[in-house]
Amino acid sequence: MPRNKYIELRCKHYGYCLDYHEEKRKKESREAHKCSKKAKKMISLKAKLYHKQGHNAEKIPQGAVPAYLLDREGQSQAKVVSNMIKRKRKEKAGKGEVPLPKVRAQGETEILKVIRTGKRKKKAWKRLVTNVCFVGDGFTRIPPKYERFIRPMGLRFKKAHVTHCELKAHLLPTSTWCKEELVVPLYTTSGVITTGTVIEVNVSKLGLVMQGGKVICRKYAQVTNNPENDRCINVVLLV
Repeated sequence: MPRNKYIELRCKHYGYCLDYHEEKRKKESREAHKCSKKAKKMISLKAKLYHKQGHNAEKIPQGAVPAYLLDREGQSQAKVVSNMIKRKRKEKAGKGEVPLPKVRAQGETEILKVIRTGKRKKKAWKRLVTNVCFVGDGFTRIPPKYERFIRPMGLRFKKAHVTHCELKAHLLPTSTWCKEELVVPLYTTSGVITTGTVIEVNVSKLGLVMQGGKVICRKYAQVTNNPENDRCINVVLLV
């Protein structure tokens, strides 16, 4: 949204007042009376310019077509080009379809357990991750006193079982990189891997080659199982 459109942005986020549309209708109906009153009071050159502006305002041409009949006319060249571009975009978007387009959203209470600390157990800013999570090779744990998200060692995974649908090939456990969680962005930063998570996997063993001759090392894949129940991560490559 452009700058300084804070009123429109606020309406977009929080909606309108209950009487907004009624007040808007009344204001529009009063507009004609205001213009008439203004035109009666004006004199001299200002009145001439005002009346001229009113005469030139939106003259409806002869034989104008109503809005609901516009689509029945022959398609213009611009509309044909627009439809062609939209069709190409849909075809391009269809190539990257994910195996699981709809995933059940998991709340924070399911994945993050509240850990209370302090002498009186009043501090509740720490969270224990109860799902499988990804931790890279260069990960260094911060001091436990200041750690917000606690990721147990038993739930940390670095490998995944990769399957290629078209080649019918199955790779042995390969290294992964957590890329994006489709449901909650918070899980992406904390490395949580659930059903439907899009991750990046190492596919150099498959021998996939680009048009220029370069070997594809990394490719996106989607998690298709429940890692916390199966104790392994099964992913399908996005072709």
